[in-house]
Amino acid sequence: MRTRMFPFITCTWNPIVGCLHDCVYCWARNLAETKLKSTERYRYGFKPQFLVKELGRRFKKGDTVFVSDMGDAFGDWVKEQWIAELFNVIRRNELTTFFCSTKNPSRYTQFFFPENVIRAATIETNREIPPEISRAPQPKDRLNAMIDMDIWDHPTFLSVEPIMDFDLDEFSQAIININPSFGVAIGYDNYNNHLPEPSLEKTEQLIAKLETAHIKVFRKTIREKCLVLYKLKTETQKT
Repeated sequence: MRTRMFPFITCTWNPIVGCLHDCVYCWARNLAETKLKSTERYRYGFKPQFLVKELGRRFKKGDTVFVSDMGDAFGDWVKEQWIAELFNVIRRNELTTFFCSTKNPSRYTQFFFPENVIRAATIETNREIPPEISRAPQPKDRLNAMIDMDIWDHPTFLSVEPIMDFDLDEFSQAIININPSFGVAIGYDNYNNHLPEPSLEKTEQLIAKLETAHIKVFRKTIREKCLVLYKLKTETQKT
């Protein structure tokens, strides 16, 4: 799993685990409910939990730590006290960078973040996602929440993964308006969940627009199926 994470992440930390967004493509939920089901931590599956013993974790100077990659630490169900205690640990480790990501970025505005935090959000498309795929806040709400935070000094990041079909001009402009200072990751679904995906050509057009706007793009998984179809289409157009 670590090889598919963002390249700047050096370790993970899970003081808050579990999620209620019920995304069909969630690798973390699948892991908790299968391979890790017999462990003490995930004996209740992906039910949200606050793991107090994780508050004693030690971190190295210069590390970039992904906070709660096995859950969503800013879901509406997460208690304010849990987040407050998480932030206390982060403030004590001021020489370490902490990467917080959520599908509920509107909740970011409820807290005063430590200086050593990168605020991130997963936004797979600008279009509406049906509840049978995900019960997270709709992408447009997430985009607007991130745009509303542009006056903050903390670095921001977007994960467009797994990417779903989108409206090119609208989606690219929304990301440009957010201006994620730490960059954007873009990648296709790794687990064959049959999501409504864009063509590789369209995804490359999105990347080009973002890079033209001087936004750093981390290219993640471009599935071979999409790559083959794109090459065939390109070769056909040339002949």
